Amino acid sequence: MKQHDGQFLPSSNSTPADGDNRTRRVTPNPINDFALRSPSSAEWGAHKKNVRIVGTEDKVLRRVRSGVLEATEQVEIPHSRPALLLYHAKRILIGSPIASTNAERERLTKLKALAVLSSDAISSVAYATEAILFNLAGAGSNHLGLTFPISMIIIVLLGIVAISYRQTIPAYPNGGGSYIVAKENLGTVPGLVAAAALLIDYVLNVSVSVAAGVLNLASLFPALSPFIILLDVLLVILITVINLRGVRESGSILAFPTYFFVFTALLLIFVGIMKAFVFGHQPFIGQFAPISQTEPLTIFLLLRAFATGCSAMTGVEAISNGIPAFQKPETRNAATTLTWMAVILGTLFFGITVLAMTFHVEANAAGNPTVIAQIATQVFSGPLTFLFPIFQIATLGILILSAETSYSDFPRLTSLLARDKFLPSMFSLRGDRLAFTTGIIVLALLASILLVIFKGSTNALINLFAVGVFLSFTLSQTGMIRHWLRVRGPHWRRSMLINTMGALTTLLVALIISFSKFLEGAWIVILLIPSLVWLFLTIQKHYITFERECRIEIPIQPENIHSRLVVPINALDRAARQSLAYARAISSHVTAVHVSINEDDAALIGKTWDIWQQEHIPPEEDTHLLIIESPYRVVVRPLLAYIDTLHERHPDDTVTVVLSEYVVAHWWENLLHNQTTFRIKTALLFRPGIVVINVPQHLGGRHSLPSVVK
Repeated sequence: MKQHDGQFLPSSNSTPADGDNRTRRVTPNPINDFALRSPSSAEWGAHKKNVRIVGTEDKVLRRVRSGVLEATEQVEIPHSRPALLLYHAKRILIGSPIASTNAERERLTKLKALAVLSSDAISSVAYATEAILFNLAGAGSNHLGLTFPISMIIIVLLGIVAISYRQTIPAYPNGGGSYIVAKENLGTVPGLVAAAALLIDYVLNVSVSVAAGVLNLASLFPALSPFIILLDVLLVILITVINLRGVRESGSILAFPTYFFVFTALLLIFVGIMKAFVFGHQPFIGQFAPISQTEPLTIFLLLRAFATGCSAMTGVEAISNGIPAFQKPETRNAATTLTWMAVILGTLFFGITVLAMTFHVEANAAGNPTVIAQIATQVFSGPLTFLFPIFQIATLGILILSAETSYSDFPRLTSLLARDKFLPSMFSLRGDRLAFTTGIIVLALLASILLVIFKGSTNALINLFAVGVFLSFTLSQTGMIRHWLRVRGPHWRRSMLINTMGALTTLLVALIISFSKFLEGAWIVILLIPSLVWLFLTIQKHYITFERECRIEIPIQPENIHSRLVVPINALDRAARQSLAYARAISSHVTAVHVSINEDDAALIGKTWDIWQQEHIPPEEDTHLLIIESPYRVVVRPLLAYIDTLHERHPDDTVTVVLSEYVVAHWWENLLHNQTTFRIKTALLFRPGIVVINVPQHLGGRHSLPSVVK
């Protein structure tokens, strides 16, 4: 009987004859998505109950409509035991795959987006004030009070940049990142400069954030100090796994640490201000402990302190870059979130700087304890001592997870570069959880390498920081000026004025950072940016050349294909005969080629071939044996030389090489074979116009496969 549209129908070629007790296997129709119904008792009786129904609940393909099949989640499940164990481990780590149709549900609310896209900017308040104090310490303790006016200038600059990016969000609702804005308005090279600067900044952000978080953890638990580098790398791995689980889930995980830090930091500022000015009547700038002066107070020193403090502004551009990650309406939600971020960042940075001044906190050269930890020690004292470890844990959480901004924007930026063929195409592919897996993994590797090289030192890493981000700020704002001149929409003059102010201020800061930090590490970034731009252009040139030079040497029309087959054989064994049978089914022009390194073996295969040819090959068929003698015992090169010669002599024919290859049951068994077939395949891969067909010979146990189509 045969099955059709969910019904069992009798069929002459499936009904056993009377007395025939052979078991017949009935499978579902390949293009059918109806459940099999149970046969009636009459049907069972008519066929003596020797029809076996075979079905599988887990199908790898299911019918969507006529001529269209859909791959189910089952298609990913491997069949071998080691691969199955790895598959289940992957599912435990990152969760079940998410269908592309569910991408809309993976978008972020404003509260989650604030946690994901603002964690970098908000976390910088934990070390920005310390960076200013550390640089001013060289001029002696008498000048540490200059930290406050420098911080105020940075806060004003923050407001200018935030307002400027609010102009970018409605102008580029699909993601107004510096790369897109600069490329569209200023040209390809400026766009690539902005992209390179941002990529470097994202990697450095992960390194600095994780390093600062671990140093705060060491301030709380000094016994961990010898294991700082190991903890750095382990935390990078943890954050990477979280992000591989997808944007929405990582946002849910990261929302609590971000808001917990904001709450505890506001509590620290409130309690500290009350303790200092209401109950303690302390001076606004306290008496700092004496510090020996190592250099005079110069404009260069002030600029260096300002440049380092500008690390508080890193990550401000992340929201305008990540507009597509927001729920609808995207632009309004992104603009609102950007405003929230700027207000929170400015408030926290101002409050912590004020507390550092009034409690006369100095930066420790070793970075342990940190400035913010020293402030918390003095504020959360007496009956509030229990709040100190809570605040340190909150600071650790925000610092570590501030890397989330980079994990959100670095993969998205690399996907855009890959879309434009400036990076390998693998960066544009989404993984099981709709995240750009390649970008996430590459970011983790680069950040881990930096942490190991710089031994987890924030002071060493922060010197590389902020150069790239302010360069990208400048290019983005300059691109917006060109955008308003071209578009001239409503209120375009006001918008252009805002972006002009943003471009000039960020350009000034970029020049200050490059000049003041050049010898301390900024030169590395300044050299890396043109190197990356060269790499991007080289990759694009390869893709363009590939598309231009890609030749199709095989005819497109089937009637124009005239096959000429070559079957390399070592002996006329069962595998060789199977390959020859397959080749003869395709064409009557088949040449079996044996490369001889031993005269006796050549004579034996010649005699065997003559007997086999007389018995199995009709005279009209052009199938013959060719023996190539190789006196220098080389096998692969003589064979390739013959194939090249055949291809040259018959340019209108398609040369097809049929290779018989043994597939062993265990990986270690490959070591027992010389891999000649693999070498031939590899060599033929680089010969255009030659087709290679594999005839695998599987050894070992048979692998059962699931039903394919539901």
